[in-house]
Amino acid sequence: MDHEELRGGVNMVTRTGRTVLRPTGPWTPNVHALLRHLRAQGFTGAPAVHGLIDDGREELDFIAGEACSLPLTGPAASTTALVSAARLLRRYHDATVSFVADHLDGWQLPARSPPEVVCHGDFAPYNVVMDGAEVVAVIDFDTAHPAPRRWDVAYAVYRWAPLSHPENPESFGEPASQAARAADFCDAYGLDPADRARLPAVVVERLQALAAFITARAARGDAVFQRHAAAGHPQLYLRDAGYVWSHRDLFAAALLRPAPR
Repeated sequence: MDHEELRGGVNMVTRTGRTVLRPTGPWTPNVHALLRHLRAQGFTGAPAVHGLIDDGREELDFIAGEACSLPLTGPAASTTALVSAARLLRRYHDATVSFVADHLDGWQLPARSPPEVVCHGDFAPYNVVMDGAEVVAVIDFDTAHPAPRRWDVAYAVYRWAPLSHPENPESFGEPASQAARAADFCDAYGLDPADRARLPAVVVERLQALAAFITARAARGDAVFQRHAAAGHPQLYLRDAGYVWSHRDLFAAALLRPAPR
């Protein structure tokens, strides 16, 4: 059977027919339990899990469709993609509510309080599958962990609006248009007003945490994260955090606008 190497972020991912093979970690049992729970809840926007193969890699369904990359262009930059991504994230979160309380430990990233849902942890364009302009599935759950909904929404908005400094190669749009796209995402998700008001500050906290995570993993000798650190990724995220904070009033005003009926 033919093998195809796929873009896999920090992981080497191999497609074999209708399945993909991925490396595992100590968190994999939790991820597999989560994926099985999602299926039991009727959520089909994530890969089904088949288990482990002899060499220890996990085997998952391959989800057909178009992959995204950054910077967003074409259909991936459309309002349709933005809105469908937000709605998918909401359905995913809702499907994890009955799972999270019994699975607070054993994830790659620490749980955050209150553990309302199992956050995907990296709900970004490069981790979704599209059918035309519609986002139909999310993949790569290695960074899943219990946390408030707003923690996941904050990073998703950062990536999809995007709320990034104009010197970031993945940025596009002026602050006002970024703010409008952030509000569209939150409208489609149905984020409550209290979380919307806090979202700019949560985006900043989320990016600071990401920069610290990369730096810590690099310091522990992880070669993948050493490459990220050498490429200046922590500094990029911290600059984006400063950009969000400098425009926090503009972003907050857009996020708190009345949602369309």
